[in-house]
Amino acid sequence: MADSYILIAEDDSDDRFLLQAAFEENGFQDKLHFTENGIELMSFLQSVQTSGGAQGLPRFILLDLNMPKKDGREVLKELKEDIVLKKIPIVVFSTTNSEHEMNHCYELGANSYITKPNSFEALMQTIANLRNYWMQTSNTPL
Repeated sequence: MADSYILIAEDDSDDRFLLQAAFEENGFQDKLHFTENGIELMSFLQSVQTSGGAQGLPRFILLDLNMPKKDGREVLKELKEDIVLKKIPIVVFSTTNSEHEMNHCYELGANSYITKPNSFEALMQTIANLRNYWMQTSNTPL
């Protein structure tokens, strides 16, 4: 079976650094794979699919909404239209705290929507909760 990992789509390098640090500070040793925009994310997943699944699909995707080239909404729609990729849990992780935006993401198929915390301590707690939940509930092979 392929190694499990978490796929994170985040265009901001500071946020990528903080996310990596939050996983490490919590003592999690999960493999993290970062992409910087929606085109990179889709390209990565397509390469995983065409390689015969050697790498396997991620346990879940942490998806920023506001990215260049292809935003999270477009990615979410594409993922949920794909017969294989739609099985991957998608957690929208965004600074956008609008009820309309949250509802729209759920309509597109998001499994969860989390507003980015504004302190590192809160980020650590959010990552711990998020990781523990999705690593336990998405433990079946995809």
